[in-house]
Amino acid sequence: MTWFKVDDTFYGHPKTLKAGNAAVGLWAKAGAYAAQHLTEGVVPGVVAQLYGTAPQARKLVAAGLWHEHGHTCPHPRCKQPAPGDYYMHDFLIYNPTRARVEDERARSAERQQRARERAAGQRTQERNPPDPSANDERIDDDPPPGNREPPANQIEFPDEIAGQGDASQRDGTDPSRSPRPDPSRPAVPPSEVQPASYGPAPAVPVNLRPLRDALTAAGVVVEWSLAEAEWFRLEAIVKRTAPAALVDHAREQWRRARSRPRSVRYFLPGWSALPPVPAGAPTAPGADVIPLDAARPGRVQRAADLFAAALNSPQEHAR
Repeated sequence: MTWFKVDDTFYGHPKTLKAGNAAVGLWAKAGAYAAQHLTEGVVPGVVAQLYGTAPQARKLVAAGLWHEHGHTCPHPRCKQPAPGDYYMHDFLIYNPTRARVEDERARSAERQQRARERAAGQRTQERNPPDPSANDERIDDDPPPGNREPPANQIEFPDEIAGQGDASQRDGTDPSRSPRPDPSRPAVPPSEVQPASYGPAPAVPVNLRPLRDALTAAGVVVEWSLAEAEWFRLEAIVKRTAPAALVDHAREQWRRARSRPRSVRYFLPGWSALPPVPAGAPTAPGADVIPLDAARPGRVQRAADLFAAALNSPQEHAR
């Protein structure tokens, strides 16, 4: 981006006052055009006609702000424009040349390119940090014979020293302390802690297994990896609402979902909003609705029935 520079005393200059506000507006627009397109002060005639009028251009020439072709301005930097074009007086005194602007743009592009390369190198180093041990000297476990300690200085430790005898209680198959907890193993409520299992299937509390089995039987197959708070929340939902109602609601959500839910966590918000349903109560839609008796036939239907009965009577057949 280039800037069209104007002297801060331009508003009160005799040439400005002589040209008038309308012509000065044309002068400002043409100056911005020249700065953007790097014309070095040349104003094409079509640009002057686009942003102003011919009388305004003549006022700028008469005031000495513009020069026409064949002008006699003594200033060496005022170029001679082509016929029909104009030149802005003293343009290169306040504004840079085309070569200077292009050189600054090239240097700016080089600086930006170097900055991008440095940033790319830093990102590469962050993704692939160097191995600090790559330059370290290799230390062999078994030193060469020349560096070995002589037998006279070696100390023989008897087998009775602690740690050299039989296996301790912690080394046995039944350690006294439990192993470290596995972060990937789902937490379960303390009242329903299951035996330790590090297999692919997460531990599900006993009182929630009927719900899991019912969902699986209904075709809603999801993962059962929940946080401790979510297990407690699901326990409260099961105690408040019958599992059949939960299965029906989950099956409907499963059908309406844009993509198949992967975890039972997907159904928790909907289950929490369900009203309490006691065990044994009907849960299927319409199961608790008492069907009404068939509607009473109308007059047309009754007349048709009477006519059919008359045709089937024995008296009619005898005739």
